[in-house]
Amino acid sequence: MVSINWYPGHMVKARREIEKNLKMVDIVLLLLDARAPLSCRNIDLERLGGRKRIIMVFNKMDLAQPGSSKKYARQLEQEGFAVASINSLNGQGRKKVLQLIIDAFGEQADKMRARGRRLRAVRVMVAGVPNVGKSTFLNCMVGKKVAQTGAKPGVTRGQQWIRVRDDIEFMDTPGLMWPKIENHTQGKKLALLNIVGENAYNEYEIAIFLLEVLKDKKPDILLEKFKIEDVNIHNEELLEQISIRRGHLLKEGRPDTAKTCKLLLQDFRQGKLGALSLD
Repeated sequence: MVSINWYPGHMVKARREIEKNLKMVDIVLLLLDARAPLSCRNIDLERLGGRKRIIMVFNKMDLAQPGSSKKYARQLEQEGFAVASINSLNGQGRKKVLQLIIDAFGEQADKMRARGRRLRAVRVMVAGVPNVGKSTFLNCMVGKKVAQTGAKPGVTRGQQWIRVRDDIEFMDTPGLMWPKIENHTQGKKLALLNIVGENAYNEYEIAIFLLEVLKDKKPDILLEKFKIEDVNIHNEELLEQISIRRGHLLKEGRPDTAKTCKLLLQDFRQGKLGALSLD
């Protein structure tokens, strides 16, 4: 079982910051990884949002299996959330996200007009777990680089207002995890998605979990990409075979499984194993 220990001091600070800034926004936009939207849901954040309108956005839609994304979108819509999917690298889905924001602000905008008040830009807090692609999402929504991106969780720092267009402003926030991950399978998914820091998990264990997912959902990847003849073998043996096929060998000729684990996780995170949903 994976042991996830992921609530360092800066998470406590991030939670306080988000809580304090909520009163300044009209809508909370929660970004989720489309490959595991339910596992990425931070219920703590949803509770913090309180009565604010919440929009759920599945980021990295190109890396998820479309059928799974649609199923989870329907599930969240039944809970009362507005849901959209986006590929932040090419902008697919951007228009729908903007439309959901305008729709969600509609009632408030009507009240402002009725009172004779000047209509201001809608203020949207963009929040989510670490490394869900918030910076890439913000850059996509604005159409230019406005936020720093990084491969390690926790790059975003401090409060940052970003004007998307004349009628929409985003507030960037630090990635926020919940204090304890109780479910070990969920913990493995979050580690595989690089949402928890690398010091919180064992790479070998997560690579073995990835092989289990591939055997179950995409055995053709193992057969065709890695030239494995029989996927119905123990995961440990499967990992060794992939090491040999990839030429990852130690000096004495034994499989270098540590190197293979690292590259397997990298391949998954970069989408080199094709669209694959974890939830």
